[in-house]
Amino acid sequence: MNLPEGVPIIYNRFSMRCLVATLVAGLFLLCSGCSTVQDTKTPTEAASAPLKLWYNTPAADWNEALPLGNGRLGVMLFGGAGQERLQLNEETVWAGEPGNNLIPALKGALPDIRRLLFEGKYQEAQDLGNRVLPRHPTEDNNYGMPYQTVGNVFLEFPGHENPTDYYRDLDIGTAVASVSYRVGDVQYRREVFASFPDDVIVVRLEADRPGSLTFNVRVETPQKTHQVQTAGQQLVLSGTSGRADNKTGQVAFQALVQPQVEGGQVVTTDSALQIQGADAATLYLSVGTNFNNYHDLTGNAAQRAADRLQAAQQTPYPAAKAAHSAYYRKFFDRVSLDLGTTDSLQKPTDERLREFATGHDPGLVSLYFQYGRYLLISSSQPGGQPANLQGIWNDQLFPPWDSKYTININTEMNYWPAEVTHLPEMHEPLFAMLKELSVTGQESATQMYGARGWAVHHNTDVWRITGPVDGAYYGLWPMGGAWLSQHLWQRYLFSGDEAFLRDVYPLLKGAATFYVDVLQEEPSHHWLVVAPSMSPENSHPHGGSMAAGTTMDNQLVFDVFSNLIQAAGILNRDATFVDTVQARLDRLPPMQIGRWGQLQEWMQDWDREDDKHRHISHLYGLYPSNQISPLRHPDLFAAAHTSLVARGDKSTGWSMGWKVNFWARLLDGNRAYRLIQDQLSPAGQGEGEHGGGTYPNLLDAHPPFQIDGNFGCTAGIAEMLVQSHDGAVQLLPALPDAWPQGTVTGLRARGGFTLDELTWSDGNVERLVVTSNLGGVLRLRTTQTLQAEEGTTLNEATGENPNPFYRTAAIKTPLVADGATTGPAPTSDTRLYEVETEKGKRYVFTRTR
Repeated sequence: MNLPEGVPIIYNRFSMRCLVATLVAGLFLLCSGCSTVQDTKTPTEAASAPLKLWYNTPAADWNEALPLGNGRLGVMLFGGAGQERLQLNEETVWAGEPGNNLIPALKGALPDIRRLLFEGKYQEAQDLGNRVLPRHPTEDNNYGMPYQTVGNVFLEFPGHENPTDYYRDLDIGTAVASVSYRVGDVQYRREVFASFPDDVIVVRLEADRPGSLTFNVRVETPQKTHQVQTAGQQLVLSGTSGRADNKTGQVAFQALVQPQVEGGQVVTTDSALQIQGADAATLYLSVGTNFNNYHDLTGNAAQRAADRLQAAQQTPYPAAKAAHSAYYRKFFDRVSLDLGTTDSLQKPTDERLREFATGHDPGLVSLYFQYGRYLLISSSQPGGQPANLQGIWNDQLFPPWDSKYTININTEMNYWPAEVTHLPEMHEPLFAMLKELSVTGQESATQMYGARGWAVHHNTDVWRITGPVDGAYYGLWPMGGAWLSQHLWQRYLFSGDEAFLRDVYPLLKGAATFYVDVLQEEPSHHWLVVAPSMSPENSHPHGGSMAAGTTMDNQLVFDVFSNLIQAAGILNRDATFVDTVQARLDRLPPMQIGRWGQLQEWMQDWDREDDKHRHISHLYGLYPSNQISPLRHPDLFAAAHTSLVARGDKSTGWSMGWKVNFWARLLDGNRAYRLIQDQLSPAGQGEGEHGGGTYPNLLDAHPPFQIDGNFGCTAGIAEMLVQSHDGAVQLLPALPDAWPQGTVTGLRARGGFTLDELTWSDGNVERLVVTSNLGGVLRLRTTQTLQAEEGTTLNEATGENPNPFYRTAAIKTPLVADGATTGPAPTSDTRLYEVETEKGKRYVFTRTR
């Protein structure tokens, strides 16, 4: 159907979410006219946009392709002229079938393992654990299923192999990618997006001369069980996910490709489509699976794919594109970051990446920060699965680490930006997974530990497994639920939503109940500790990884118990149980400062000064927790600094992302910026644990690709600008010299505060605008003297913050090894202000000169 420019047709076949987005798009189009593919800028003009990744060559491999997604569907766009590759993912296509991975034999071995640990016989304890939990899966058990690709759609353009004026980009301001080039005297252009409202992938192809579009469409998949055929003018790929370990692949999927052509014709073969002599064409890619939830595969994959495809084709392309971007922008546009721009903006993104460490390109930092937010919106939507180790983008059947959920750091890191960078809706898939894990995790608690509550180890997958993965050396760490549950509490601290807290309270209680039951009294100090466990993936000098009372475990249990006590008080519940939890909380070990001034990683003083391990788990108390403060715990603060310096900077990509946050919490902006420079270096320049960095498409390299480093670094940049964990909202706590002026809008602070604007120059706060969404005391910590606009009383603050969302961690006094040098105490020349705010009111503060 042809429409006059600027007049959309809106159909009522969408869900309410889709309808709202389409209505917004319609208003947009009425105001500004339909933006078609041919309404384009030159490559030079387009490249000057600060929110674009752009390149002057096609992707040579997957790590140069550009990611698009709508939460459920993912596509990697290669941008080839002679051949375009669209690599497809759907979030529920995983190997295997429903079922847990429990090893009940552990329960009988626990008394002996604990006895050996407390007797100091660590090698014997490790050997026993290895016999019970072998390194590799057995015939009757598995170590988690891999996330798998759907396959590839190839568009082949005869005669386009040697184009001129080539350009491709990904506009993260609109979530649309484009490719343009010239062949002879014809200009070709295509646009691609993964539609949020229509839930399909849309590819628009145009040429500036009628009848010039001729190309073939075919599909391939590495899945062993599959079929490719045509049905009418549709290309159909049907398949089933693969087998792994002891599980048969049971996820059925169907992918449909449907062209709509303007001019020309569509010719079909048994397994391909040919578009001949078209003026323009729009391809719709739809994927459906039989996955309903982690224990139900009774859905109709073909019907789901067909229904989405049929609905999507009812909306003309300009309106569909506008509706897609409108839906996306309602999340993305909440936050902006301007650190300044340079002439580097005129260079391709891969060139900017190569030059970043030795040049001055603050705009690339802003782009990378926003890219993390783009990736989270694109890979984690309400109602779907949480972002896995690669988000939703994976081209293999057996990807690195199975691309599942590694919950001893990586999955948590994926969601560090959610609250602070104003994307709380993107957190919801993680909360949904937690509710499911609290069910399957009861099986682990009961059958493996003889305990109540729920427990998860260091990996899970779409089937919500909760048993150990990768054997006793890596997997006997029953703390995954403890860490994941912190996200529930952080959501409450940022939102103040008591209805949410009431809904998730059983999860918090179940996590606490597990540790109430499994804590063991160690013989030296009679502390209560988790045993057996480990400091994730690191080894100690006494026979393996297995230990009791590791620092991270103690910090995690402290948070689990503290959160439960506070939540129960807010909701007026479980007074007797709270007393039990408090009694155990009082018997947890304190943190300890070791012989060379480090924060100890283990209960014993085993740390090596030359240990460069990528995991720095014992600094969890520094970030993301709030147990180490420069104001209240200067000795611990200095010890954390000593530990972090010893570990070094360069590491795997995700580890460097975590270190950005660590250095931000240590109030060292220049060192945090150095880590950003290391992160924004081309991947693979180092070896082993020092080979991390960033690929040309700005995806994080472990190596290989893991998405957690993107999210961790985005969170770290926010942490350099605003912190709200230590009794106040601290402004510019870790501002590096490289960012002397800038503006950030939309970041969130705990207690329901939104920073509508934070502007600084010469490193000093110039203007702050805050909206109080809950009311209550707002405390501001800054190095500048501030004044409030007329009508607002701004006082100097003393003592503890009365705002309940700003309670500080009541940790024990640390133990310090004899002869240890703890390092200099941090200095603070900040001022502390407070204002009593009203719910819904905005407050403006400026620098006093």
